[in-house]
Amino acid sequence: MRIERPGPVGQRQWTPLTATNAGLAFGLELAMLAALCYWGFKTGSSLGTRLLLGIGAPALAAAAWGLFLAAGGPRFRQPLAVEIVLKLLVLGVAALALHATGRTTLAAVYGALVVVSVAVEYTAN
Repeated sequence: MRIERPGPVGQRQWTPLTATNAGLAFGLELAMLAALCYWGFKTGSSLGTRLLLGIGAPALAAAAWGLFLAAGGPRFRQPLAVEIVLKLLVLGVAALALHATGRTTLAAVYGALVVVSVAVEYTAN
């Protein structure tokens, strides 16, 4: 099995598998933001803390995603191994956030989908 970096969205070879995975990946990115927002509002002890965590955590994740992992071309390209690890870490934080709020089944399903999606993204041609 050969691991390759997916090319720019407009230059990719689209198959039914890669198109489906692109939709799944986008859904997982949106779910990551929602999970972090949910975690922030559930975790904070005061209104100020809940607002800070509920808005700040997704904003921080979105900033990291845009700088290092954006599908249209990140601002700062990383080596392939670093890119894969960063993607798993950033998306994986959402699974941890879901688990921390007591949504363990949802966290497990989300985490499994993240691993499958990242594996397909970097191995399917």
